[in-house]
Amino acid sequence: LGCEDCGKSLIGECKLHGPLIKAKDRVIPSRARLTLPHYLTLRVLELRAGNQQILGVFAKKVIQKRTQFGPYVGQLSTKLTRYDESRLVLQVLKDGGKYFLDTPNEDCGNWMMFVRLARNQEEQTLVAYQHCGEVYFTTVKPIEPHTELKVWYAADYAKFMEASAVFIKEETDVCPLPPVAKEPVDPWICSSCRSAFATFALLESHQCINKDRV
Repeated sequence: LGCEDCGKSLIGECKLHGPLIKAKDRVIPSRARLTLPHYLTLRVLELRAGNQQILGVFAKKVIQKRTQFGPYVGQLSTKLTRYDESRLVLQVLKDGGKYFLDTPNEDCGNWMMFVRLARNQEEQTLVAYQHCGEVYFTTVKPIEPHTELKVWYAADYAKFMEASAVFIKEETDVCPLPPVAKEPVDPWICSSCRSAFATFALLESHQCINKDRV
């Protein structure tokens, strides 16, 4: 290392003037993170072993129904190099062949790779479909702020992907409640003429012919 104060080239750090002050380059976000629209944000939902972050895409403002995102950016591949059970597997038909849209890392995809799959219809906000050899996501309902964007296949695309049109989460611990039996209602009876009424109000307004004897 060269020490300008000593005017010498040294092996290792200068013992007189100490180590050099090292300035690091600014960290540049990945391509996928840079493509995120300004009204969306990424949130860390879980931190797994090895500092692996589980991310979700959330709305920062209201997103209208029928808003289209895309196309999904990925590498065409005959097999997946990256599989995540919380993300949709996507394929496209090009030149007569069926290819995966693979995103092995954040530098070869866009922000849509972070969108997680919907576990049921209630939390689904996006539908995925193929158009002109590309995959797009479209909102199926208005998305409120702080709501996570979650996606599932459109009906025709589900057939192409050989998946169900609707992702149904099985609720094994939920069973329907038995119907509640209605208890018989005792009638209100006039103590004079013994006429029966369904409510007290009807009894009270009753003009009893034996009123004088009550």
